[in-house]
Amino acid sequence: MSDYFDLLKNRRSCRLFTGEPVDKEDVCSLMKAALMSPSGHRFNPWEFVLVEDKEVLKALSQAKAQGAALIEGAAMAIAVIGDTTKTDVWVEDCSIASIIIQLAAQELGLGSCWVQMRCRVDAEGVPAEDNVRKILDIPQHYAVLSVIAVGHKARESKPFDEERLQWEKIHVGKFGGK
Repeated sequence: MSDYFDLLKNRRSCRLFTGEPVDKEDVCSLMKAALMSPSGHRFNPWEFVLVEDKEVLKALSQAKAQGAALIEGAAMAIAVIGDTTKTDVWVEDCSIASIIIQLAAQELGLGSCWVQMRCRVDAEGVPAEDNVRKILDIPQHYAVLSVIAVGHKARESKPFDEERLQWEKIHVGKFGGK
């Protein structure tokens, strides 16, 4: 199996981090990977807000009602935002960038977890995007897709079990084709 397929098999969401800072060279590599992410017509609607400040990480961890608490324990987070004035496919382009960041983190031996912000709310029903926008001073014409928590893994996860592949989801020629 190639290194790429090993990378895919071993990339698992990490929700528990050691707290050890991420090396500056690794941060630079992550940002290079993000900036090399493909986008439709090369419009590059994505932008990235890198956060290492512990108080800001804590605030981001409270941006939505569920699933964001892990951000507080991460060494850093990368908010993936899209300029909605550049293209109507900013969601797709920012999604690609988000997973590119996660694959790069895995390649560097780091853990990561995608924390969805778009279409999510906090405990009071306030959109998580609005909370992140306020915390990070993001202009209104940028939409917040995700916050990628990154850090050193506190524990290793088992690789993806290929026995669990859902081959029934593959359709040949037409839906329902075998």
